Amino acid sequence: MEKGVNIEKGYVDMPIDKNMDIRAAILQLKKDKNALIMAHYYQNNEIQDIADYIGDSLALAQQAAKTEADIIVLCGVHFMGETAKILCPQKKVLVPDLNAGCSLADSCPADKFSQFVKEHPDYTVISYVNTTAEVKAYTDIVVTSTNARQIVESFPKDEKIIFGPDRNLGNYINSITGRNMLLWDGACHVHEQFSVEKIVELKKKYPHALVLAHPECKKYVLQLADHIGSTASLLKFATQSECKQFIVATESGIIHEMIKHNPFKEFIPAPPEDSTCACNECNFMRLNTLQKLYNCLKYELPEIEVEKSIQIKAVKSIHKMLKISEELEL
Repeated sequence: MEKGVNIEKGYVDMPIDKNMDIRAAILQLKKDKNALIMAHYYQNNEIQDIADYIGDSLALAQQAAKTEADIIVLCGVHFMGETAKILCPQKKVLVPDLNAGCSLADSCPADKFSQFVKEHPDYTVISYVNTTAEVKAYTDIVVTSTNARQIVESFPKDEKIIFGPDRNLGNYINSITGRNMLLWDGACHVHEQFSVEKIVELKKKYPHALVLAHPECKKYVLQLADHIGSTASLLKFATQSECKQFIVATESGIIHEMIKHNPFKEFIPAPPEDSTCACNECNFMRLNTLQKLYNCLKYELPEIEVEKSIQIKAVKSIHKMLKISEELEL
């Protein structure tokens, strides 16, 4: 490690020459180090624009599993970096800021989830990808919002299933499959905050707009939706639809990619409750910046590490997901 460099703040806090073309410098570092920059749709615009690959959780996992890069820089939140490291234990996996956590993952502490699983020994454990590596180690198969329905339906109808940690996604899957999965009581703070009343007001203002909603939203928001799906699904629907206006009930970072694919369509972010803000952003996702990305690549810090015993267990549940997703062509 270079002298004077530390990550006590959770990221490399080193000054950058103000006259430097930071974008060009990042691209040069990436080339020199054979690094792959991956970004989630919820990242800020400038991170998305410099990334080699942009996707939802499933796509990022699929890309990490097959990359030949020596270094993976995961611009998202902490569990995404862990997932990449679990899939690629021999590669160096970096994140720009370790403080980029996840409220949904935090709502499912590994020790409590482990106890919950032990109390239901005859249940199959399905965990949403938005969980820590340790929770994945207690899991039989991981899912994302893209493949959750199909994976749940791949089990017999009488299969006893624990689904965690997102209660809203679990309730939605139960409602469309007729299952009665036992749900962990967790949620994403961003998707929990969308206001039904404000979406109704937007519908009055934009009567021809279609409502797009992520299944992590509450039931009453989903009941207003014209299309429910993962970020990738929402993007695909908006691109293929002949409609020209959309009200988007998910983290507003996806709107950047929606506009890039559909420059002549209008995308209106659904607002959260108790706020005058016109959009709903994940503060964790927005911690990553170009300066942190530059320092991350330059000093190869912060690096994600996953304990070997956890990695060996957790990778099985992720590989099962990737295998079924491939079979289903998801």
